[in-house]
Amino acid sequence: MTTSFQLLAHPLLPFAVCLLLTLTACDKLDENGFDDAQTDTGSTDFGVDAPDTSPDQSELDTVDAEIDTNSQVVSSSFKVRASVEQLAIWSARPDTQLEVLGPDGELFTTGTTDSLGSLIFRDVPAGDGYMVRLADEPSDYTDLLDVMTVEGSLPDESFYADQVLEPGFGYLTTRDGTTLSIFVSLPGPVEDGPYPTIVNYSGYSPSRPGRPIDGASLFCGVYPILCDAPDFASGLILGLQGYASVGVNMRGTACSGGAYYFFEPLQLLDGYDAVEIVAHQSWVKNNKVGMAGLSYPGIAQLYVASTNPPSLAAISPMSVVANTGASTMVPGGILNAGFALEWIVNVLDRAVPYGDQWVRDVVDAGDGVCEENQLLHSQRIDVVEKIYDHPFYNDEDYLPLDATRFAERINVPVFLVGQFEDEQTGGHFPALFDKFTQAPITRFTATNGVHIDGFSPQILEEWFNFMAFYVGGDLPKVDATFRALVPTFMDQVYGASMDFPEDRFALYASFDEAKADYEAEDPVRIIFESGANPAVDPGAPQGRFEKTFASWPLPETVATRWYFQPDGSLADSLPPADGGASSFELDPEAGDRIFLASGSVDPVQPDYDYRPLIEGKALAFLSPPLTEDTVMVGHASVDLWLQTSAPDGDADLEVTLTEVRPDGKENFIQNGWLRASQRALAADATELRPIQTHREADAAPLVAGEWNSVRVEMFPFSHVFRAGSQIRISVDTPGDNTARWRFLLNAYDVPPVHSVAHQEAFPSSILLPVIPGIEVSTALPDCHALRGQPCRDYVPLTNPPMP
Repeated sequence: MTTSFQLLAHPLLPFAVCLLLTLTACDKLDENGFDDAQTDTGSTDFGVDAPDTSPDQSELDTVDAEIDTNSQVVSSSFKVRASVEQLAIWSARPDTQLEVLGPDGELFTTGTTDSLGSLIFRDVPAGDGYMVRLADEPSDYTDLLDVMTVEGSLPDESFYADQVLEPGFGYLTTRDGTTLSIFVSLPGPVEDGPYPTIVNYSGYSPSRPGRPIDGASLFCGVYPILCDAPDFASGLILGLQGYASVGVNMRGTACSGGAYYFFEPLQLLDGYDAVEIVAHQSWVKNNKVGMAGLSYPGIAQLYVASTNPPSLAAISPMSVVANTGASTMVPGGILNAGFALEWIVNVLDRAVPYGDQWVRDVVDAGDGVCEENQLLHSQRIDVVEKIYDHPFYNDEDYLPLDATRFAERINVPVFLVGQFEDEQTGGHFPALFDKFTQAPITRFTATNGVHIDGFSPQILEEWFNFMAFYVGGDLPKVDATFRALVPTFMDQVYGASMDFPEDRFALYASFDEAKADYEAEDPVRIIFESGANPAVDPGAPQGRFEKTFASWPLPETVATRWYFQPDGSLADSLPPADGGASSFELDPEAGDRIFLASGSVDPVQPDYDYRPLIEGKALAFLSPPLTEDTVMVGHASVDLWLQTSAPDGDADLEVTLTEVRPDGKENFIQNGWLRASQRALAADATELRPIQTHREADAAPLVAGEWNSVRVEMFPFSHVFRAGSQIRISVDTPGDNTARWRFLLNAYDVPPVHSVAHQEAFPSSILLPVIPGIEVSTALPDCHALRGQPCRDYVPLTNPPMP
């Protein structure tokens, strides 16, 4: 262990704190931006509108033509670019009607430019010979334009090889001629390369020009990155390990051209192009690149990798969603009006002309490309409007955003990390684990914890190993200076000192031998009881023990059912024939309540306000004290028999699993949600995972006066129930049981009453994923130590009988 004296004597300590403060800032702006991706224009809260920094027309009329339009135009009054199933027009007069003639010479469609003189025609069928003209002046027209298909848009390799990227801020050009802003960071001079290289791709600010870290100027000879640091944490962390990085802003964001549309096909193709262009640089080792990033840039990796860029070496997504809809945006069919909606609103607020102050600074410094690229930003697609317009799953809008459906196309090594209690993206990520069927190597790590914990030492160690094997091509070895500074770094991020684990492959002389042994290891790693390691402060993200497994779901899983009983208990036997039912009243205010009282969940001891269940507003069922330690890992299913008094025959439901401890405390474990009208099961539902279709055609109200089978998927979790503890499952209105998620509930004039049966013919129950054979040598942890799992005093609840 590194002592305080050793740290004080370390020559790089003067800038250690500054470095970690910068890392933390990068997290909030970029890697951890799914949480705090604020603009730097003054807004520091999702509920506060950022100042209007959009330019007026006079600012934009003087822009020089610095972008290759990838097309020949006759018109002198506007510019046009033919793209993949799109036609983009800019520099036209505002509020001007344009006409598009199809390849047959007939009028195809019309549209009107916005206040900046821009317009994008989307969903244009591929074909050669389109023309755009002014509606009121047909003689003002373009030359013939070729609209590309996705498949037919791939350029020759020379398109990628001919682009030269220099260190610092700049641009790369995608297949349709759109320029994307980039920031290139090298760990040393170009001539000292080639370097292992990563790409970080998102709609935040990965291309923001580098800035020096305060107090680090004396050490730039050792770590040049310190005086020109990238604005994303993965680039800075790996930069200190000798990696080059390229931050790429998605089209329609920052200084990139085009217009923003959440993971549209062009965003994926742009990512493909970025990977290929970067890989062809002379300073890239082996002309292969990896991708890295947490949250938004982590999610983006899944989409880009699904397009199979040939020069992509590996991906390492952290803290991601499995299915944008079911995992985060509309869990169980209920809109997440808290973090999920706030996040997309924030991203859209930045995807406008001059959405970040640094963009204006770049333009003010004379960058005409960035200036002209702002013109199409006003054509972004309002994803929030689409969410409200499409409350049910459909293939056109939701299927492209479901990574569980396209992960099978990814054919490179995958390192994926997540936390079951992630307050932002949620704990649904393990639904991806069994979907990477074409990836040659997968490494998955899951633990209890929160969003930022992907950057804790217990994760970074294995990330470094993976990147060394599949991107760096070298034996894994952590830089000694970085290792010495880790305790100080972690103290700044988490408020607790943590050491970096020892190199697992330090004694290997052969790269091939080390890699072979690495690849022989189990792919699934579960870290138990993060936060409760006695070597660190309670709540610090370091587990007490860990286990590895051959696959997911864990092959050792024994599905174990507990039945709801009339007296509020849980038992492994069916309830009696005359067991009746219990009822609770919908709590219309619950959807807006969270258990984080203030601040964030990042510190070792967040300001949780984990309140007890409310009498009459919830049902709870409690097992007898367990006779032995019981380990559970995986999804769970809460199988209800339900009736409701709601006039529309619907019910918004939340189920919550907790541990009631022998010391009278209660620990949160996991949730699940469902709008009962969307209870229809999909073909791939299992006994432990009741996957719903969420399609409008399958939606149906509960049948009045009858018991309806309603299965609620509980998000996956890992937990050790100690001997003497009791399993508790509660059923109530969504809300009160998350740190950042709020729910848009069905509204009623009079709160309806929902009833749950516990009788032999209609036996409500919970099916849990028990993992036998794991010896637990540690004692019951401090209730307030488990990361992401708040603690409260246990308060018994009486279940009201059905009226």
